[in-house]
Amino acid sequence: MAKSIRVFYGKEHGLLGRKRLDFKWGIYPPITPLSIVHVTAAEATDYGAGYVIGPNGDALQEFIFSLGDADVWVSNVSPHSGGVAFILHVAAAGPVDVVVTITVEDGMPQQFRAT
Repeated sequence: MAKSIRVFYGKEHGLLGRKRLDFKWGIYPPITPLSIVHVTAAEATDYGAGYVIGPNGDALQEFIFSLGDADVWVSNVSPHSGGVAFILHVAAAGPVDVVVTITVEDGMPQQFRAT
């Protein structure tokens, strides 16, 4: 089963333009250079503790995704032992809140060389 994690980067991180990030996920799921990893990013709005409430009344996350004026995207996703490096692009007039979602699939991909 695939596993996902969300990482919130607030305005104080100053993410603007092109920024290389490297997320180390520890031992589970075990990310290797052969892992299939998807990384997405979006502008977000920070609302503080417990803004998004789950079906049992539990606080799920402190932010919501927002379609603001910033263009936010990810490129150059590069899995390595224990984590994933990627380039985060933020095109905006100033720093914005950003949420990155990292998903690791089970199994290994088939590989071949294009001819």
